Amino acid sequence: MAGNGNHERVIVSYLTLRRVVGVLGVALPVLVALWGFVLCGCGELQDSISDYYALRTRDLLVGTLFAIAWFLFTYRGYERQDDLAGDLACLFALGVAFFPASGEEWEKVVHFTSALGLFLMLSYFSLFLFTKSGGSPTPQKRMRNRVYVTCGLIMLVCIALIGLYYWLLQDSPIAAIKPVFWLESLALWAFGFSWFVKGETLWRDPQG
Repeated sequence: MAGNGNHERVIVSYLTLRRVVGVLGVALPVLVALWGFVLCGCGELQDSISDYYALRTRDLLVGTLFAIAWFLFTYRGYERQDDLAGDLACLFALGVAFFPASGEEWEKVVHFTSALGLFLMLSYFSLFLFTKSGGSPTPQKRMRNRVYVTCGLIMLVCIALIGLYYWLLQDSPIAAIKPVFWLESLALWAFGFSWFVKGETLWRDPQG
């Protein structure tokens, strides 16, 4: 009985960590924006979330990225590819944190390459790892899978639109609405919601 109780506590703790990671992903854009307003005394958003590194909000940005990176490194799934995906996502998250977009040219390259790699790995989690099932999926599991796929696709679309913006629209009037910030935020919200659901917060399978 004691052994079963310990096992259940480990599972609950792991699910809680998934929820925490989900909350961090959802909260990050909101918190850096609000803190940025306070620091600069203005109501204007930065062009991207990465640009908040230039303000003191970098403490929050880097701290959150480190927390997410730590969990991704400790993440263990059903197969070796789950572990490898977590390790790579951790590495990319640290790359975003250590090398600012406002640094030297090579630092910018590392930053944006890491950001791209991180979002691709997070979408991979949602599309291919979270949708796995050990047997016949329950109606709740099928619903969760639809959420995971939707979140993964949202992240990929956001990545594509950011690339399109930098390629063709960077000097257009659309720049005034800070599209990169909003697309990055939407991708993070999709990532966060996907992990929040993975923490069995919503559409839980029946117990017993």
